[in-house]
Amino acid sequence: MENVKLAIIYYSSTGTNYQLAQWAKEGAERTGAEVRVLKVPELAPQAAIDSNPAWKAHVDATQDVPEVQLSDLEWADAIIFSVPSRFGVMPSQMKQFLDTTGGLWFQGRLMNKVVSAMSSASNPHGGQEATILSLYTMMHHWGAIIAAPGYTDPVTFASGGNPYGTSVTVGQDGKLLEDVQGGVKHQAKRTVNVAGWVKKGLEG
Repeated sequence: MENVKLAIIYYSSTGTNYQLAQWAKEGAERTGAEVRVLKVPELAPQAAIDSNPAWKAHVDATQDVPEVQLSDLEWADAIIFSVPSRFGVMPSQMKQFLDTTGGLWFQGRLMNKVVSAMSSASNPHGGQEATILSLYTMMHHWGAIIAAPGYTDPVTFASGGNPYGTSVTVGQDGKLLEDVQGGVKHQAKRTVNVAGWVKKGLEG
């Protein structure tokens, strides 16, 4: 059986979820997965980006990261989403992209994709869990298989204890307040492993 193909799809304004995506890539590649890190298109006006130095610096630094295409969803066996919380739900940039998947959904090309999600916010109860669950709601419509980390490894507790998906608090200085690197890598490995089981079952 060929290696699991994983798409890590993220939105990040100042870099937090891009960092989570990079750690997920490292964790997944250790399992032998073929990984693509992809960003969703930015919808904010350039004036808004330019008004925030950290936002502008991150946009400039990630110009070479490819934007996700619908073909990436078809290619992938598994998908990890990483998004900041916006009032307890996913940001409009991610929602806009997911809203374009109706054609693939209608054709049944998204069913049985193994999915997982991560999030961030500026305080410990700033909507991380609700944001992940808002994304999973759409995945139920896809017929996807959700591979949440749960408490399948002690590293989840060290990373803040979110069973729905790794989440992190970001301080006003932009620094991560919890050590989530291990939790992200475990979540990525678990997602790939579950996708491997599903892939083997579908091909068998």
